[in-house]
Amino acid sequence: MKPTIDYEAVFRAGQAPSLILTPDLVIVAANDAYLKVVGRTAEDLLGKPLFAAFPPNPGVPPDAGAQGADSLRASLEQVLTTWRRDFMPLQRYDVEAPGSPGVFEERYWSTVNTPVPGPHGEVRWIILSTEEVTDLVETLRRQPPADAEGGRAGEGGTPARDVDAFARGLQALNEELRQAHREQRETTSALREAIERQRRLVFEASHDLRNPITGLMIELECALSEPGIDLQRILRKSLCDAERLNDIVADLLDLARVDTESGELPAQTVDLAELVVDELNRRAPGSAVAVHTRLAPDVLVRASRIRLARLLGNLMANAERHACTKIEIHVSAAPPDAVLEVADDGPGIPPADRERVFERRYRRREARERDPGGSGLGLTIAREIAEMYGGTLCVADSPVGARLVLRLPLAS
Repeated sequence: MKPTIDYEAVFRAGQAPSLILTPDLVIVAANDAYLKVVGRTAEDLLGKPLFAAFPPNPGVPPDAGAQGADSLRASLEQVLTTWRRDFMPLQRYDVEAPGSPGVFEERYWSTVNTPVPGPHGEVRWIILSTEEVTDLVETLRRQPPADAEGGRAGEGGTPARDVDAFARGLQALNEELRQAHREQRETTSALREAIERQRRLVFEASHDLRNPITGLMIELECALSEPGIDLQRILRKSLCDAERLNDIVADLLDLARVDTESGELPAQTVDLAELVVDELNRRAPGSAVAVHTRLAPDVLVRASRIRLARLLGNLMANAERHACTKIEIHVSAAPPDAVLEVADDGPGIPPADRERVFERRYRRREARERDPGGSGLGLTIAREIAEMYGGTLCVADSPVGARLVLRLPLAS
């Protein structure tokens, strides 16, 4: 039979002065060693907020080293946030003399704060364990400095160490370490997310690439095995599959460039109206969808013309995929922004999907039906190019169809 352990008795008899705090920093337990070192009774402390039971000394300016309350609060908040034990440096935290409210005694402490997890992984309690080192600090203050011969100077000399300055230095260093740790965690988290995003992208893109490759292989096998087959039809089908492969690879390469080579292409002054005219002149003739434009002149932005052409091309391709009869392109100035709008008269985009359409690989059902082989990266690339040059790209309200609005800072 296992012996029953009285954990409350074990805590109460512990040699290290300790408190147990709730996540709201209310004292719920104090062991005998802690009550002895601070000169309090359990009734004085239990059920009280920590910083109400031990208020900071108002008579000592912050630059004199009385930063114990701020440092302790920061340490406890870090424990609650990170769920990790925090070791505090030597710190000054004055305590009111027993029975003399408002009369503070100068005290120094070395403290460790430890989280106690609850049943669901949350921080249920915090154990504050501390050691008083006031006597050590006073001893160091009384210690005379060493003379040039390695001996001791007279009692009237300068103290060997400025303990208050040393404590403040440790507090500052600890805060710098906390900040560096936070930044490292944020960087690691962002890197982990980027790796996972790239992994999903490669996995999903491999399926898109497999479809046209499989089509090509089937058509070529048929051409080789069946005599008298219509080679023109086979070649036309193979060309369509090759074009789809080219489109997917181009999207993947563009996305990789946006992610990793943001500074490679130099910015230049671009007239948005001229850009639209040039890109429309490149458009393949014979499209069933008419394009109407309203282009204000001299709407200038600073960006890579190549990337803006890619952005506009993606918006145009998206509009052509969904339009019924027409596409409208408007360019205007709305200081401090240049505005380019691409609208179609298709089914539109529901409000719930207006942000999701910019997610990598997300495609609405209508898009999959109209263009089963699409990569789902066109609008993602367009938005990332816009943000690269300090702009935005969003889906705006429209009485008919979808309206995508690009805003870029006007060139000065």
